[in-house]
Amino acid sequence: MTATTPETTTVAATGNRASRALRGSLGTQEGVLLLLVVLLMIFVGLYNPRFLSETNLKDVFAANAYVAVAAIGMSMVIITGNIDISIGALVGCLVTLSGTLAVELAKTGLPLPMVNGIAWIAPLVGGMLAGALIGFFVAYLRIPAIVVTLGMFSILRGGLILVAGGNTIYNLPPGYTFAQDDWLGIPSPIYVMVGLTILVALWMRYSAIGRSMYAVGGNAEAARLSGIDTRRVLMITFILNGLLAGVCSLLLATQFNQIQATAPPGLELFIITSSVVGGVSILGGTGTVIGSTLASILVKAIGSAMLFVNVSPYWLKAVQGVLILVTVLSDVLRRRRQARR
Repeated sequence: MTATTPETTTVAATGNRASRALRGSLGTQEGVLLLLVVLLMIFVGLYNPRFLSETNLKDVFAANAYVAVAAIGMSMVIITGNIDISIGALVGCLVTLSGTLAVELAKTGLPLPMVNGIAWIAPLVGGMLAGALIGFFVAYLRIPAIVVTLGMFSILRGGLILVAGGNTIYNLPPGYTFAQDDWLGIPSPIYVMVGLTILVALWMRYSAIGRSMYAVGGNAEAARLSGIDTRRVLMITFILNGLLAGVCSLLLATQFNQIQATAPPGLELFIITSSVVGGVSILGGTGTVIGSTLASILVKAIGSAMLFVNVSPYWLKAVQGVLILVTVLSDVLRRRRQARR
């Protein structure tokens, strides 16, 4: 007969708790995405060690940070049961606005810190104003978000072509390139991406407005009857989405020493893919911004991995489509199982 000591019981209990915690984390969308990122890096790194080089890892994390930041705002919008397909055109306009201001203000002789400060703040303010306009149409005039943002997409994209003509902005002032800085060897966009992800995740979990977003997305009428001001929640959501689009624009504008005054092609698809694959239900009411950030890293890592395993990068669009379809299908099946229970 085997004797059981208190120490053995404690170790067994600790092991069981750790095992349950591991299974629980892998049962979430965030845990699955993190595991996929790690496995992708291991297997592609074994096939081609250059994939794990410092330069490529910085490209995967830092050069993709602007997509992750925009996906945070998009996740909030989708959680409320809406969508913003104008995000790519808006980012293109804000990037052009920031770069043009930096060049023109530098010509006036203003101190460079003031020039750069204004050029950095302008896209944030512009994004919030655009978000407030979209939010007003959606929340107060009750026009579907897809209709409003489709109209905004056409207006912004067409206006950008008419005003900027697709020209390249040169002669950016010294110190403007915020995204090229690094602290302690880590590029500044990574700090921005991680910091905003943690901040917004905590805010949505513990603040009244953040929890209200889930309530509005789950059942807007029930949320209204329970005392939630749904119009106010939607306005705040779209304003925050515009603010994060402004941060995305700042990171994109300061990434290089010149700016192409056009809307980045396919950017809205990357952003929406990151949100949906990250576990944000396209039907609203569920999801986290941590998942959207991990999904944006995964999509970027897949695109980079294709180059290192000699697969055409044009397949990335197909991979994105498959990821969206699989994620949406799993979400629909999950909701049906919950309904049956």
